[in-house]
Amino acid sequence: MRFEIPGTLPGLNEYINAERSNKYQAAKLKRQTEETIVMCIWEQMPGVNIAEPVRIEYYWYEPNKRRDKDNIAFAKKFVQDALVKAGVLANDGWQEIVSFADRFGIDKDNPRVEVTIETVERRQ
Repeated sequence: MRFEIPGTLPGLNEYINAERSNKYQAAKLKRQTEETIVMCIWEQMPGVNIAEPVRIEYYWYEPNKRRDKDNIAFAKKFVQDALVKAGVLANDGWQEIVSFADRFGIDKDNPRVEVTIETVERRQ
């Protein structure tokens, strides 16, 4: 299963700056970002509910190389929380998400995040 989020997501630096500017600003940024992601999920993967553990692969396409990769990949927190809010995953803990991987590319004309979710066999 796969869905795509157009544009770039806030990174760690943006989130920290929001936290420092106003005590409600970071929560607002997180909520708005998750709402945008939930809409992408519902549009591209309607009715999907996964009960098995998953492996998630993120492909972060940035418009340039200005942001550090670890700053960019911080946004997986927003994506995983949105997967729970959208009803795709029951939770985003150890039982539900076995692993994740990050890949990076540059696409100045079409920055985006491609998220691929693969179910894996439950280990005892």
